[in-house]
Amino acid sequence: MIYSALLLGLISSLHCVGMCGPIAIMLPVDRNNPAKKVTQLLTYHLGRISAYASIGLLFGFIGKGFFLAGIQQQLSIFAGVVMIAIILIPERIFAQYNFSKPIFRIISSVKTALGKQFRTKSYKSLFTIGVLNGFLPCGLVYAALFGAIAMQDVTLGMLYMVLFGLGTVPLMSILIYFKELMTLPIRNKVQKAIPYMVVLIGTLFILRGLGLGIPYISPSSLALFVQATPNCHN
Repeated sequence: MIYSALLLGLISSLHCVGMCGPIAIMLPVDRNNPAKKVTQLLTYHLGRISAYASIGLLFGFIGKGFFLAGIQQQLSIFAGVVMIAIILIPERIFAQYNFSKPIFRIISSVKTALGKQFRTKSYKSLFTIGVLNGFLPCGLVYAALFGAIAMQDVTLGMLYMVLFGLGTVPLMSILIYFKELMTLPIRNKVQKAIPYMVVLIGTLFILRGLGLGIPYISPSSLALFVQATPNCHN
């Protein structure tokens, strides 16, 4: 299931083409020096992945707590249901409740800081832009975080979000180099594919939690959650 993060990241990047695409296109990179542009772009991606990793670390601790509480299977099912719900429930429904309102000031501060960084063409600014971009609210990032929680391990939770970030790199890089290819009709087509892929990943998490005894997809609860190191000693 850890590798589902790469697929979810790739799916997220399809969404990011429309949502975060303008940020990527406006990056203060050197357009006349191809080699420098590559290193600058990698610095930006490193900033984003660092942000995802730090969030994954936090949610990995939460997942570890659920694991110790003995509700790991229920958590995996819940994570899958949430992923599917994020896709199926119309965005206007979430907007009515304004989940971001309690942290609106923080989000506003992030956006303000993000805008300031575009004025400086330096590696530090590009890394900072990536970090701030990574902390901006996004439905598919939320879905990935529930996947990180379902890993039930601090290290795996962080790794899940790192892989998620790596999954977003290819398409976001292509967007910067070949922005003219991402026309509105193409964006509309890829947007239609996103719900199906996220529902598929959510379903895999549900099957994983059910412990149906299906190898690799839904192993038994014993095979899935047995401790790596036994507590007893001879």
